Amino acid sequence: MGNGVQEQRASLTKGEVLPLASTTQTESSYEGLKSTRSVLNSLFSGALAGAVAKTAVAPLDRTKIIFQVSSARFSAKEAYRLIYRTYLKDGFLSLWRGNSATMVRVIPYAAIQFCAHEQYKGLLGGYYGFQGKALPPVPRILAGSLAGITAAMLTYPLDMVRARMAVTPKEMYGNILHVFVRISREEGLKTLYRGFTPTILGVMPYAGLSFFTYETLKKVHAERSGRPQPYSYERLAFGACAGLIGQSSSYPLDVVRRRMQTAGVTGHTYVQH
Repeated sequence: MGNGVQEQRASLTKGEVLPLASTTQTESSYEGLKSTRSVLNSLFSGALAGAVAKTAVAPLDRTKIIFQVSSARFSAKEAYRLIYRTYLKDGFLSLWRGNSATMVRVIPYAAIQFCAHEQYKGLLGGYYGFQGKALPPVPRILAGSLAGITAAMLTYPLDMVRARMAVTPKEMYGNILHVFVRISREEGLKTLYRGFTPTILGVMPYAGLSFFTYETLKKVHAERSGRPQPYSYERLAFGACAGLIGQSSSYPLDVVRRRMQTAGVTGHTYVQH
């Protein structure tokens, strides 16, 4: 043993450093903690952004769903009349009816979608050799589409509940749990996934084009302005453009989805193959 110590000291005097296992373990733990923190930040940011955005437009979103599932012709004037009649009949807060169900669905949906998008970007970036850089157009669309599909698959029943609460009077469903119980008893558990196919078909272009547009605008902005990150108001404008393009591309399928989701309370019958 004494010879071993002497040999180690001799090697140290020559400028050599003994390997430290603890240093490698510390670096590994730090990388794991950094990755976990990044995922949690993505989840929290997505959840908060989704909750604020959906709450802000809840009355308009509810009005949109009502027109989607009815045969009434849409116009800005008719939409205003519907909102005003709802306000006079049921009060101001009735304009946010179903928003609690929206939050229950949107918070996990937005969190999962935002986090999944970051993870898919990293995976595709590593696969195509663009790690840490802006992805080419096709992987950019693919990352958005995969993120949307992942979030939709995990939260779809909550979207069904939100649609039912938006188009029914408050006497029909007391709360979110009541919707689940009544649908399960009266229409069967399969009803909770009615409209799932058009949802997935719609979310692919919607999420893909939304994220693609936003990331592309950020990339073009960075190249032309020389700033790596846009200002808050610029992000808002990019997000608005992305949402407009994404929603427009998938709107027909969104109408089909809403009609299938509300078939049990509107009297229409739709068969999903």
